[in-house]
Amino acid sequence: ASREHAANHRSLSGSSRHVWGGQTNDYMQPEEDWDRDLLLDPAWEKQQRKTFTAWCNSHLRKAGTQIENIEEDFRDGLKLMLLLEVISGERLAKPERGKMRVHKISNVNKALDFIASKGVKLVSIGAEETSAKEGLLLWCQRKTAPYKNVNIQNFHISWKDGLGFCALIHRHRPELIDYGKLRKDDPLTNLNTAFDVAEKYLDIPKMLDAEDIVGTARPDEKAIMTYVSSFYHAFSGAQKAETAANRICKVLAVNQENEQLMEDYEKLASDLLEWIRRTIPWLENRAPENTMQAMQQKLEDFRDYRRLHKPPKVQEKCQLEINFNTLQTKLRLSNRPAFMPSEGKMVSDINNAWGGLEQAEKGYEEWLLNEIRRLERLDHLAEKFRQKASIHESWTDGKEAMLQQKDYETATLSEIKALLKKHEAFESDLAAHQDRVEQIAAIAQELKYVFSPHRCTARVIKKICDYSYQAWGGRSMGTFDSPRTEKLLETIDQLYLEYAKRAAPFNNWMEGAMEDLQDTFIVHTIEEIQGLTTAHEQFKATLPDADKERQAILGIHNEVSKIVQTYHVNMAGTNPYTTITPQEINGKWEHVRQLVPRRDQALMEEHARQQQNERLRKQFGAQANVIGPWIQTKMEEIGRISIEMHGTLEDQLNHLRQYEKSIVNYKPKIDQLEGDHQQIQEALIFDNKHTNYTMEHIRVGWEQLLTTIARTINEVENQILTRDAKGISQEQMNEFRASFNHFDRKKTGMMDCEDFRACLISMGYNMGEAEFARIMSIVDPNRMGVVTFQAFIDFMSRETADTDTADQVMASFKILAGDKNYITVDELRRELPPDQAEYCIARMAPYNGRDAVPGALDYMSFSTALYGESDL
Repeated sequence: ASREHAANHRSLSGSSRHVWGGQTNDYMQPEEDWDRDLLLDPAWEKQQRKTFTAWCNSHLRKAGTQIENIEEDFRDGLKLMLLLEVISGERLAKPERGKMRVHKISNVNKALDFIASKGVKLVSIGAEETSAKEGLLLWCQRKTAPYKNVNIQNFHISWKDGLGFCALIHRHRPELIDYGKLRKDDPLTNLNTAFDVAEKYLDIPKMLDAEDIVGTARPDEKAIMTYVSSFYHAFSGAQKAETAANRICKVLAVNQENEQLMEDYEKLASDLLEWIRRTIPWLENRAPENTMQAMQQKLEDFRDYRRLHKPPKVQEKCQLEINFNTLQTKLRLSNRPAFMPSEGKMVSDINNAWGGLEQAEKGYEEWLLNEIRRLERLDHLAEKFRQKASIHESWTDGKEAMLQQKDYETATLSEIKALLKKHEAFESDLAAHQDRVEQIAAIAQELKYVFSPHRCTARVIKKICDYSYQAWGGRSMGTFDSPRTEKLLETIDQLYLEYAKRAAPFNNWMEGAMEDLQDTFIVHTIEEIQGLTTAHEQFKATLPDADKERQAILGIHNEVSKIVQTYHVNMAGTNPYTTITPQEINGKWEHVRQLVPRRDQALMEEHARQQQNERLRKQFGAQANVIGPWIQTKMEEIGRISIEMHGTLEDQLNHLRQYEKSIVNYKPKIDQLEGDHQQIQEALIFDNKHTNYTMEHIRVGWEQLLTTIARTINEVENQILTRDAKGISQEQMNEFRASFNHFDRKKTGMMDCEDFRACLISMGYNMGEAEFARIMSIVDPNRMGVVTFQAFIDFMSRETADTDTADQVMASFKILAGDKNYITVDELRRELPPDQAEYCIARMAPYNGRDAVPGALDYMSFSTALYGESDL
């Protein structure tokens, strides 16, 4: 536009009247041209002269001069040539210094020849000028777009209110104008503000008067364009710096994001490894507790671990791998080397540690349940032992003292006979109790612990057994007085003997019945409790016969009492053959009758408990048999989606996210199953014939499902990043996927080394071990032993993406530094956002070149380091 204005203004000057016609050898003006110029609008001509004069002076001031009058100051061609030299930055031919007209014409011709040599047309507005005009207009529109009260559509009336000029200044130098105080209805103030600020701070001369623009219905387009172009050139340096700053900010943002990802990875890895380190010893500790309550607390702690503490760690481990893969993708795409975590914090190290955790965890719950079952059995046996030992201690009470009596030494023959019969009855009772003694011994053996009461009982019984035979076996019949033959006494003696023979086994039966009715039981199935109930019913069926026997025994005793009362027989003492009294028989019988309904109630309650347990089993089994297959199906479907070639990657991503949503929505069912499982454990249910799934199966499957969907989504997101960065078409992506799927022989979503080697050979690679190892170092930088699809497409699309380089960043810093080899803190803070400026200041080394100044920073080594090793 300035070239066009120059041409037009030269058409008005006396030294170039024939430029319009393209004639440069005749500087005399024809008469008809003067007549045409006289018809021009004087106001328009004045504005054109003023604009062009100001424009020329904006350049000439760089050479230390200026013009006042176009016709006079350009007449000799000297300042015209100087203007062209300032604009072009080139030297023109040496001017003529003479005062004659021929010298002046020669200088003007040299100027015009130079203009022509640059391909500048001096007449009309051609396509190039139109393109320049459109470009300038587009720049104005883009820069003023954020200002709602500015609408630049042209180079005339769009500028009348002055807000366009003010907006351009405020956009680039907001500190120069308080834009918020400007009013659209005050154009003079707006224009004068813009022109004064431009002249004072931007070195743009005042080319137009505000009054001329406001007072004209349609300001001159070329004059406005000339003025606006001065703003464009004034800000072009700032634009260049802005572009450089944007490039640097972009690069720094990438580096800052990558470094943050590295820091996050390192911290998450450290935290996860520390948690694993603390948890494994707890899971490996299989020291049993001595009480059921303590072991149940351990089970509760383990349940909290699996439901509350471990699931977040599973997510952290998954997120760790996702962050790692995303980081490596971003590093590759931004032309940075692969990230190498600190020693011991590689993904493989995390996986190994996690494997150790799961190995320690394996079988822990089963051990807990077995221990609880063992303690339940021990508690049951201990209670059973205490009960049986107590009964038998009661039975032995007084027996030892009786056996140690020496009453036989002074007894008569009949008394000796009675003592022998009594001892026979005792031996019979002792033999009947032997089975119970053996039961107690067997319980003690199973308990692996002998309670002190049992030791006492054993000693007593041993003494009974040993002493009874010693005492009675050593007795001699000797010589006694002649027997008494009274008929009644013999009858009573026979009745006493009959009573003793029948009372002893019946008493033993009652004691056994009482013991059995009070016996504790432990069952885990309905079938077991039904067996106990059947046995109890069978026992109850024998009670009528037992009652008849009791009455018969009591009848013998009553017969003795009747003879004594009828014949007034003087009886000395009680039944010599037994210590069992009718009162004792009745008391024990009554106790048996009371114990029977209690046993009924206990069996009934246990049966109800086992029915409830069976309902819990069925409830858990029904849910587990649905959830288990559902998890397996989802895993298979996700695997198919991740390798399918239907639709775009975005289609795959949307599909996967729908699956992720459905999976997350399924979580309440898992929680409900956990609740049922807790009830099962609290009820001490150890097996379930209604399902092959355990809660641990479901937990592991659920964790794998969440991990798989998250990983798969991340893989597709990284594929999209790679595709967009490298410009890979969907057709190419499908070809890569088809090749990968073909050689992913194990269908794991990854190729192992041999699969990848076969894939390369199929594509025509002819390589030895060294070359293959080099390629593997590219596709598997972390030495995982597998090639993912992400790494595969990176390798297959090795064309570099549109990424920044260290040299480009250096060049951008050089612009900000004003072409210096170093940059200062002030320059960084002026040109970059605060956080990125401080990022550079903290990391840039001091500049040590010869041209260094205090505080100079080395942006070159910093730029190189940005693309160097990705260490923290």
